[in-house]
Amino acid sequence: MGRGRVELKRIENKINRQVTFAKRRNGLLKKAYELSVLCDAEVALIVFSNRGKLYEFCSTSSSMAKTIDKYQRCSYAPVESNQSMHDTQSCYQEYLKLKAKVEMLQRSQRNLLGEELGDLNTKELKQLEHQLDSSLKQIRSTKTQFMVDQLSELQRKEELLLETNHALRKKLEETDAALQSSWATREQNVHYNHHPAAQPGDFVNPLQCNRNFRIGFNAGETGQVTVAATTEQNFNGFIPGWML
Repeated sequence: MGRGRVELKRIENKINRQVTFAKRRNGLLKKAYELSVLCDAEVALIVFSNRGKLYEFCSTSSSMAKTIDKYQRCSYAPVESNQSMHDTQSCYQEYLKLKAKVEMLQRSQRNLLGEELGDLNTKELKQLEHQLDSSLKQIRSTKTQFMVDQLSELQRKEELLLETNHALRKKLEETDAALQSSWATREQNVHYNHHPAAQPGDFVNPLQCNRNFRIGFNAGETGQVTVAATTEQNFNGFIPGWML
């Protein structure tokens, strides 16, 4: 009596499931080996148990990684080619959108400069006028703010320069005062310590004989000397001692 067909479903009994896994795993590895030998095929087999244990077989002498890399090149190359084509189409569509946007901005710029206004209707012209007014107000506001900021900066610099000038002036005054005091002290020291050289005319002049002096004997009194001085000499109150 032949063996019946086994229903393919998960084996609920844990022990039976583990035994079946071991038997069929060994049979699968054996079949892979036989296929690689009989047909000269490159076979790579990877099996993970329900506990995460790895079982593998590679028919070539090279490593499993090279076989997997070869599998990826052969399997995903068409997909990558399709993806590349899709990316190229997306880039082209994006290019067309950007080109249209650039053309619209260039046309708007020419309209703002007053060019190519013939194709615009009344509504578009009003919008352009409103846009120009808004831009002009913004420009004037920015210009005013810039001038105010610049004026504030100049005032700040002016204050700094005034403070620097005041400090330099004060320092100059202090330096002048110190110099004047130093010169005064030096002149005073020179006045106290300087003795002028004696000049020939600075010595005591010898008594000059006055022609009006009369020296002689008095006829009335013999033995007495009479000295007569001029009015100027008597006025000065000075009579030389040797004449007394």
